[in-house]
Amino acid sequence: MTDTRRSQALHAGVILLLIALFFVLPAYHVGNLARILVLAVYAMGYNLLFGYTGLLSLGHALFFAAGMYGLGMTMQFFDLDPATAFGSGLIAALVVSAVVGFLALRTSGVAFMIVTLMFAQAGYLTILYFGEYTRGDEGFVIQQAERVFAGFDLTGPTERYVAALLLFSVCFSLIAYIVQSPFGRSLVAIRENEERAKMLGYDVVRHKLKAVIISGVMSGAAGAGYALLFGYAGATFATVQYSILPLLWVLLGGAGVTIGPLIGTAFMFYLIDYSSSITTAYMLVAGVVLVLLTLFAPQGLAGEIRKRALPWLP
Repeated sequence: MTDTRRSQALHAGVILLLIALFFVLPAYHVGNLARILVLAVYAMGYNLLFGYTGLLSLGHALFFAAGMYGLGMTMQFFDLDPATAFGSGLIAALVVSAVVGFLALRTSGVAFMIVTLMFAQAGYLTILYFGEYTRGDEGFVIQQAERVFAGFDLTGPTERYVAALLLFSVCFSLIAYIVQSPFGRSLVAIRENEERAKMLGYDVVRHKLKAVIISGVMSGAAGAGYALLFGYAGATFATVQYSILPLLWVLLGGAGVTIGPLIGTAFMFYLIDYSSSITTAYMLVAGVVLVLLTLFAPQGLAGEIRKRALPWLP
């Protein structure tokens, strides 16, 4: 079996496993998994930029929030249906990521990281400044009656899980296609040796800009999906913390591995969930575990699996 066939089987198997889990897991864990799947989409968007292109961004919360507010505010003020509002969230993330990418890619290395952080902070302060419309830190709730799509009430546990799985499956399959396409291979070449990629004739800046935009739109899709499925949009999701979280999820799961973001997001979610049930110092427990993983699995969980057993993992 070729590596491409193995990759296709892996991605199809993951989706089938997630379908099966819906029927065997208790309701509590099904609800958790729906949230994990949406956040994993956010991590997948980040992984494309960081894991495959080698660009360390600290401003991805801006894209997540753009999708979230693009959906939430159009539903709030223009009474758009969920499908149209979701499209508005994608367009908002597309515009924001294109502008940020065009400007931030004039820099590189640490400067790129700082510039993206500054853009994210500017976005957060903008949300607070226009609190009359965004409701600032308080945020706003998207009512249950508004979260009905094609007759399906997305507030129901089954409908929510199906919608989260559908969003995840589309983005997961898209990422699998991208990283194995010539464009994806060129991103890896840029990550490994940018100067050599230039010598081979690649338009490095154009490829990076495309990566930023795709990453931003996918992160925006996660933000829009989160607001729609869980009924809330707030400035908290635009803070620096939500730019750091996808970095942690990707590092834990394995940067540059398509399945890494899902593994990292689920691991971090349940680590905090479990440790918070036994101690109020749950972040200390999480910190110790993260340090141990960094020491003994520096390539992340999926990265170590690829290194030790499955070198074909995309």
